[in-house]
Amino acid sequence: MAEFHYATDAEGVATITWDVPGKSMNVMSLGGFDELEAHVDTALADPAVKGIVLTSAKKDFAGGMDLNIIAKMKQDAGDDPARGLFEGVMRIHALLRKIERAGMDPKTNKGGKPIAAALPGTAAGIGLELPLACHRIFAADNPKARIGLPEIMVGIFPGAGGTTRLVRKLGAMGASPFLLEGKMQPPRAMQAAGIIDEVVDDPVAAARAWVLSGPRIVKPWDERGYKMPGGAPYHPSGFMTFVGASAMVNGKTKGVYPAAKALLSAVYEGALVPFDTALRIEARWFTNVLMNPSSAAMIRSLFINKEALEKGAVRPADIPDQAVKKLGVLGAGMMGAGIALVAAQAGIEVVLIDQAQEAADKGRAHVADYMDKGIKRGKATPEKKAALMARITATTDYAALAGADLIVEAVFEDPAIKAEVTRRVQQVVGPDCIIATNTSTLPITELAKASDRPADYIGIHFFSPVEKMMLVEIIKGRETGDRAVAKALDFVRQIRKTPIVVNDARFFYANRCIIPYLNEGIRMVAEGVTPALIENAAKLVGMPLGPLQLVDETSIDLGVKIAKATRAAMGEAYPDGAVDEVLFWLADAGRLGRKAGAGFYAYDEAGKRTGLWEGLGAKYPRAKDQPDLAEVQHRLLFAQVLEAVRALEDGVLMDIREGDVGAILGWGFAPWSGGPFSWLDMIGAARAVELCDGLAARHGARFAAPAVLREMAQMDQTFYTRFAPAAAAA
Repeated sequence: MAEFHYATDAEGVATITWDVPGKSMNVMSLGGFDELEAHVDTALADPAVKGIVLTSAKKDFAGGMDLNIIAKMKQDAGDDPARGLFEGVMRIHALLRKIERAGMDPKTNKGGKPIAAALPGTAAGIGLELPLACHRIFAADNPKARIGLPEIMVGIFPGAGGTTRLVRKLGAMGASPFLLEGKMQPPRAMQAAGIIDEVVDDPVAAARAWVLSGPRIVKPWDERGYKMPGGAPYHPSGFMTFVGASAMVNGKTKGVYPAAKALLSAVYEGALVPFDTALRIEARWFTNVLMNPSSAAMIRSLFINKEALEKGAVRPADIPDQAVKKLGVLGAGMMGAGIALVAAQAGIEVVLIDQAQEAADKGRAHVADYMDKGIKRGKATPEKKAALMARITATTDYAALAGADLIVEAVFEDPAIKAEVTRRVQQVVGPDCIIATNTSTLPITELAKASDRPADYIGIHFFSPVEKMMLVEIIKGRETGDRAVAKALDFVRQIRKTPIVVNDARFFYANRCIIPYLNEGIRMVAEGVTPALIENAAKLVGMPLGPLQLVDETSIDLGVKIAKATRAAMGEAYPDGAVDEVLFWLADAGRLGRKAGAGFYAYDEAGKRTGLWEGLGAKYPRAKDQPDLAEVQHRLLFAQVLEAVRALEDGVLMDIREGDVGAILGWGFAPWSGGPFSWLDMIGAARAVELCDGLAARHGARFAAPAVLREMAQMDQTFYTRFAPAAAAA
């Protein structure tokens, strides 16, 4: 079925309309490029056509390119995938250059037919790169629309001319927020930035009128004497721009994200040469990135796998839609209030309950404060706030839960309290209501014993702050049924977050993996490893926070509480006594982390970190011989990835896609790696076992390679060939 449709009118305007069948948003395919080129050729060859309007039949223009195109380009080239990628990208460049030149005389820049892009809504990736090749961009005055080039967020950069054109249009400094940060902005903000030409009520009508006005269409970079805004690299101001950009990129990425460095190289080198040569340079660096295993892993985890999970890849089959209509939230603290907020934003009626009306009102007030901040930033309106607040009822009366089809309990981490509220809820709600607990550590199977319908009881673990964190961990108890799982998944989809589903076990998946990371950092402090080395080693390997800072952020007394509960459950098998010595000492000294203004770090009166606390060195003197950087990094990484492998081995984790996506979104595991399983595949099972054996010999059995990893090393297997569903193995 056609992806682009062509029509001409009596005034001589050809309209090419993008409308990919079966998709809510257009995505570009190889077939789509072929269709588009055929229609452009038809319009340029037809003397009756005065110009072209490119638009979409959907509410948005385009969501980007189908990244499976990359795999197809590699496959078609056989044993030379880099050549296939480069030639494929150059074909895209040729099409967009054909649109840009539009039949003009190459010597005089005269003639040609104007081509305008009319964007009804969101335009991302190729959805903006294609309009950038047109001669004028009109966008609908739609504040919900987002326009930009977000490729850097999934490990690549705009490689269909977006990099070269945006830099030629805005200069390197002006283009950098959109290229290096992947900023997506509403139409008026993009107009103010100089990327969109006009924001109008009817972009198609405005585009038609402009096309018929007989405008001059040559782009600035095709004019004689063109000078890059802000200066080219050999100009003093341009030189300083690139020096600063290089420092900024390395400061933010710590050198572990290949796409950012490649992007900067493409921009710098491209700025030194004519436009068409710059496109070729962009294509070479884009190919370089696509051939890098880091980028391939990021694309798979942060685009393909993430999208699959959000669309219900692990949802139980044959269960009808379980969309939530009325939600009950028990506990109006920061977590409960956050859950109420995201649910109300999704249009769900919410009842927020706490023991005292004052506490319930405070939770609702948190939502109001959040909306007020949004209004100040121009991201919300008073009307939107009023509509959202009207969906939230704050009360102490459990009777208000009548008619709720999902309850999320977010009270204190105390089994007795959770059991009590569960029993009270069951006296009010109907037999079809699913009850979920937001616990982060307590076993779901045990908590479900308080329910008279354990099949309808499930864990839904949100991460804090709820409104910002994209991952939701859904935990199946031993008796949890498929309808409860479907309900949880459909709810997570409603609130636009990414779900993973795991089986019940101590700490589930995310906390099971992050706690060893924290513990390894603390253990190294006790060994006399310089704290700054620990923290910087973590950041240089791609972790967003060092383990000591993360403990401070989550609070040291919480760590003490978890340690005591774990020790009580494990008895003599408990392995982290050396860690507890450090934690308990800090807690006894009142150094409870950031909330107390004292922890592993020192803080000023405003609560800002001023540096690692010098008292650590007095209690735990620095060892004379410090480990090298790689040793510290391997300890911190393997502490996490081996626990992920054990979770898979134990059946807690059921799909490695969830393991990779959950690790990146849940606790920020080195996004450049694609997640723990992608990283192990990147270095190879044999190398991983070799590193494990060395770490285990030096530091203990916690680094012993799991049996499945040893077996994979012997059989030369990868996780994504042995365990992943067929759709994710590419």
